[in-house]
Formats: sequence, C-alpha cells, structure tokens
Amino acid sequence: MAVYTEVSDEALASFLGDYAIGELVAFRGIAEGVENSNFSLRTTQGDFILTLYEKRVDPADLPWFLGLMQHLAARGIACPRPVAGRDGSALRRLAGKAAAITTFLPGIWPRRVRPEHCAPLGAALAALHRAGEGYAPTRANGLGPGAWGPLLERCDTTGEAGREMAPVAAELRDGLKPILAGWPRRLPSGHIHADLFPDNVFFLEGRVSGLIDFYFAATDFYAYDLAVCLNAWCFESDSSYNVTKSRALIHAYDAARPLTREERAALPVLAAGAALRFAATRLYDWINTPAGALVTRKDPLEYLRRLRFHQAATGEAAYGF
Repeated sequence: MAVYTEVSDEALASFLGDYAIGELVAFRGIAEGVENSNFSLRTTQGDFILTLYEKRVDPADLPWFLGLMQHLAARGIACPRPVAGRDGSALRRLAGKAAAITTFLPGIWPRRVRPEHCAPLGAALAALHRAGEGYAPTRANGLGPGAWGPLLERCDTTGEAGREMAPVAAELRDGLKPILAGWPRRLPSGHIHADLFPDNVFFLEGRVSGLIDFYFAATDFYAYDLAVCLNAWCFESDSSYNVTKSRALIHAYDAARPLTREERAALPVLAAGAALRFAATRLYDWINTPAGALVTRKDPLEYLRRLRFHQAATGEAAYGF
C-alpha cells in the first residue's frame, strides 16, 4: 500500500491550477512502494506521477533529490523529470505534505529477475554514475555505515514484536564489527541511487526504460551502489547466489565505467555492508510497524542470509570476475 494521504477533488483541482499541464482526465492511487503516497495523473497533455512525501523523507532534502533527477534526465538518463509549476518551482504542498509532479515513464519492473535483465541494469547504473558527475551539490548518505550501529541499537528486542528477532539482531550486531573495520576509506565516489531494487527499474522491449525512486540517493562510493544491486538482483529465492546474473551485471557496468583494482578488492565488504544495511532497516520496520498498518513488512532474514554469503566470500572471484 502506498497511499497514506488522501487527496480531495477540491484540493487536487486547486493544486493543478498552479501548473500548465492541461485539464485533469484521470487520477488514482498507486498501490506499490512503501515510502511515499503516489498517484497516477492523466491530463489532456499526457501522463504524470504525483508524489506526496511522507515522514521518512526529510523535506530539507527534497530540492537535492529533485535537482539530481532534473540533472540526470537532462543528460539522457531515463528517470522522472520534475515538472515545474507556473512559478518555476517543482516543489509544492498538497494535503499538508510536500508534493511534486514528475513525468511518467513507460515499462514494467521484472517480477522475476532473469539473467538478461542484469546486463542492461549494469550499463544503466554506470550511465547514471557518469551522468551525475556534473551535479555539484552533495548529500551525505544518511543510511551509510555510520548509521548502521545506531539503527541496530534502536531495534528493541525486549518487547513482544522484537523477541522473535533477538537472534537476528545479535547476529547483525556481530556482523557489523568486521564490516566497519574493513570498510574502505577512499574509493571513486559521486552520486548514487542506493536503492536500485527491481521494482525501481522499468524495462521495455529488453531495455531499461526507467529508473525511479531516488529518495535514498546520496553521495557515496560508486562501488557501494553496485553492491546494493548485486544483493537485490543476483540472489535466488533459496538464498543461493547466481553468478551468471552477477557476472552479466558487473561486466556490463565495468564496460561502461571500468572498476578500479581497489573497487574490485573492496566488493565483498561493500556487498556485506549493503546486505547488513537492508537487513537492519527491515529489522527495525519489523519491530516497529504497528499492528494493522497498511504496509507489508519485509523479512530481515532474507538479507541476513545474503550477508552470510558475503562474509564467506574470499574475493572478487565469488562475484564472477
């Protein structure tokens, strides 16, 4: 469920009056995603997406996110382009929330990842990294390594919801220590997506037609973004690692933006860190999501199992180099 805030007809009509995008034809909520309220918007000039930003997104970060998307779209990346109102601003308020309209992207996301998805993804990720190089503002990664320990400490395993997850929390806390000790200090860096899961990538006729949901984007190691993708795209439902998918993803990325020797060597610890990051946020949500909330909790065990794979990896060869 991804509509947390309802929008009345009257409020929508007033809001759209600030834009020059034609007359309203259709409007409906989109039932995918978990962070913001999203709506499909059709006008006489075309299709758009309306997003209301909920509590997890810091309003102070929104100009950076929207500016990055504008920058990437202008450089040929298939990502949503923010639509400015008549006053030139893309960021407004609707129903008491910060809101923006972006362009609609065609395509569908892969419900089942196949090897043929992975090379186009790798090439698209490298293109995103290169296209972002000219965007001067930076944003620290609020869910980078410095945040993982405090996040795990906030996972209260003494209550009813947390007791069943106490062993998971303990294993993650133990796993964090060697990750932080081995975390690289200097690698090529720039603007990264940081959340490029399959449901954030659209395909059309075998090619990537859209990259969406930039609201975890940050300035960090490029190879960490690649590690996030290896976790999200290359494991099977039985938690086994698919080296064929991994090799396709890495080689396509490397062909477009060659990885340094240091990036290759750091891949196991970066991938372990990415697995721990998503296990930790899933654990926190599992414990803290109220009963009856219209959000599907994601099992942290899925990413704990992926962390175990990376902990056992002896080098870059485990990923298909």
